[in-house]
Amino acid sequence: MKIAIVGTGYVGLVTGTCFSEVGVDVTCVDIDQKKIDNLNKGILPIYEPGLDEMVTRNVQKKRLHFSTSLKDSIEGAEVVFIAVGTPPDEDGSADLKYVLAVAAGIGEHMQQPLVVVTKSTVPVSTAEKVRKALQEQLDKRSSKLDFYVASNPEFLKEGAAIEDFMKPDRIVVGVDRPEAEELMRKLYKPFLMNGHPIFFMDIPSAEMTKYAANAMLATKISFMNDIANLCEIMGADVNMVRKGIGSDARIGTKFIYPGVGYGGSCFPKDVKALIKTAKENSYTMRILNAVEEVNENQKEVLFSKVTSHFKGDLQGKTFALWGLSFKPKTDDMREAPSLVIIDKLVNAGAKVVAYDPVAMHEAERMIGNKITYATDMYDTLNGADGLLIVTEWPEFRVPDFKEVNKRMKAKAIFDGRNIFDHQDMKKLGYDYYCIGINTTN
Repeated sequence: MKIAIVGTGYVGLVTGTCFSEVGVDVTCVDIDQKKIDNLNKGILPIYEPGLDEMVTRNVQKKRLHFSTSLKDSIEGAEVVFIAVGTPPDEDGSADLKYVLAVAAGIGEHMQQPLVVVTKSTVPVSTAEKVRKALQEQLDKRSSKLDFYVASNPEFLKEGAAIEDFMKPDRIVVGVDRPEAEELMRKLYKPFLMNGHPIFFMDIPSAEMTKYAANAMLATKISFMNDIANLCEIMGADVNMVRKGIGSDARIGTKFIYPGVGYGGSCFPKDVKALIKTAKENSYTMRILNAVEEVNENQKEVLFSKVTSHFKGDLQGKTFALWGLSFKPKTDDMREAPSLVIIDKLVNAGAKVVAYDPVAMHEAERMIGNKITYATDMYDTLNGADGLLIVTEWPEFRVPDFKEVNKRMKAKAIFDGRNIFDHQDMKKLGYDYYCIGINTTN
């Protein structure tokens, strides 16, 4: 079976590579010539554990190809996925210009019947806009070719995307014609053989499912952060509360860890887009408005603890910062809490020395010389007045505290991910601040 994936960002590259891994002939298309040249050399535009080896293997087996030609790539294909970006507009709505431009391009160049699938995260009714853009191009050509539209939202976690794709919790496909369902079932057959569920539904429901899933997960995070802040005020331990509620099967243990807020390419964008979609249809998403407000405030919590400890005077202070990406196992810094924290520290007159295992180049691109970049986690500590932990990378969990003590000027740790035990830190003589536990008593 031959397919094409338009867009070689996170979703498109992972999707195309994983399909090629099960024997599908895949061509990934992008208008960025440099990106395609790099991919053909084995240089990936993103960091995702295990992806580079899988790309190399399937390119060598001639199952995975990269091209800038949409016309050539869709020739002979049965399914074409649209996996380009949908960045937020100023009003929070998803910008569909790239999706619709690809749809128009497919309509201009297709020479055989196709299933055209939106893989990008798109608002409800996007499939109809894709259908219209395709049909307009076919009409210009006086072409009577059949095509079918479908929605196949992705549910990939950055840092675990390959596992999520190869062993999915569920596969959601929105279709409105049996021909499209038949082809999509054929494409996903290798994954169904291991018992992974596939749900076929109408297209609007599939489009809504993606937004609803991300909004629900974002809600759990903001809820737990709200509870954590109240725990500090009331003298409760949020880690004990988390264990107490997480043991309830109706709630579960995932996404209830307090911290400095969510970030990345999905949750912030999708929450805003769903709020905007509701507003356009004269409905107010009251819970999601609160979710977003709590999350924006939470990104400032760690900075507030720093300013409180130093009695509002950060001028000339030096702070070590561990973690820049919005979560471990990715170099993605979009909407990362670290960006807010760094801005506030620098604006207050402090110097920031940061380290992240994989996001250093991305940080330099986004932040520039506003901060200093260290070669490892310990080099951030030289002469530091305090250490801020922003991303819970595994290598930060068991540091050599003798080395930490030797390098830091003052023993103050601000733990935005609760990776240390506050009692242990107290025994080691640190002024230790975390999320959801009042450690000053």
